[in-house]
Amino acid sequence: MQISPLGCVDYAPTYAAMQEFTALRLPDGHDQLWICEHFPVYTQGLAGKADHLLNPGNIPVIQTNRGGQVTYHGPGQVVAYPLLDLKRAGYFVKEYVYRIEEAVIRTLAHFGVTGLRVPGAPGIYVRLDDPFSHARLAADFTVKQLEFAPDSSELHSETLGKIAALGIKVSRHCTYHGAALNVAMDLEPFSRINPCGYAGLQTVDLTTLGVEAAWADTAPVLADKLVQYLAA
Repeated sequence: MQISPLGCVDYAPTYAAMQEFTALRLPDGHDQLWICEHFPVYTQGLAGKADHLLNPGNIPVIQTNRGGQVTYHGPGQVVAYPLLDLKRAGYFVKEYVYRIEEAVIRTLAHFGVTGLRVPGAPGIYVRLDDPFSHARLAADFTVKQLEFAPDSSELHSETLGKIAALGIKVSRHCTYHGAALNVAMDLEPFSRINPCGYAGLQTVDLTTLGVEAAWADTAPVLADKLVQYLAA
């Protein structure tokens, strides 16, 4: 897999380039991993509902063909786009999602943070009261518990915040779109949406968790973990 660092780029032309790469790639073409950050933008998935866009203001909203609901991209977020031939890799979409999430979890572990999966809610979450705890998520935790009003209830051990979003598209066995890990962002734009369709879901980054890690520290770790865990 060839790693291509793109820098900080506009979302729309990057999205178009992913589509073009996927449409034109040959069966023996190299898989690629694009690593970047984006200028401020909201992106809607295929299932995206307009009522999850609460107050986008002057931040553009772009409709995409990935799965999922609305999310935000902005500077200080590591965005990873694996352009992968799943047929050649030898595994299916469900495992692909698991492997991306595992790469994010291992990246967080590199910085001492425990990432958590929530069944039915793609992406990676952390405990808001103790993101460094190694305790497993309660077996009876439900997706509905992601929705809460922070000003009306105290945090408890199972109150989660989202630190990484995931949205993918597969065309002719080939993937594009990918994952976004929050490192050191302006998180205010997340308050103008229901992140990934969950009202009141708090979004966090490594900085707000007390981890001193810059984008340049985190991007190569995530890239290395993705190359490792997406291998055939």
